[in-house]
Amino acid sequence: MNLIAYPILVTALMLAVSNLFMTFAWYGHLKNLATSPWYVAALVSWGIALFEYLLQVPANRIGYTAMDLGQLKILQEIITLLVFVPFAVLYMNQPLKWDYLYAALCMMGAVYFIFRT
Repeated sequence: MNLIAYPILVTALMLAVSNLFMTFAWYGHLKNLATSPWYVAALVSWGIALFEYLLQVPANRIGYTAMDLGQLKILQEIITLLVFVPFAVLYMNQPLKWDYLYAALCMMGAVYFIFRT
């Protein structure tokens, strides 16, 4: 099976992994480096973000062959929410709130409007 023949699937998978790195880069330091100076957290986050960009840039290039820019952005936002909620609840020990469901419902509206033909 040639995955490049499925650019939206390849893009979504690459963006999902990219988002894992991004979420840790943006928020992981709040738990792991809470007692470190901010500049240490920034340097560590930059290091993690490098891996995010190594996946995100090619993912967006592949995705842009099958989607327009708005669709690509909304796909990214949906994936971000799908990655962030488990991260917040399971890793950061935040409570699961109805607000996440409401945000997802709003994003489904965005998906409808951006992907309709």
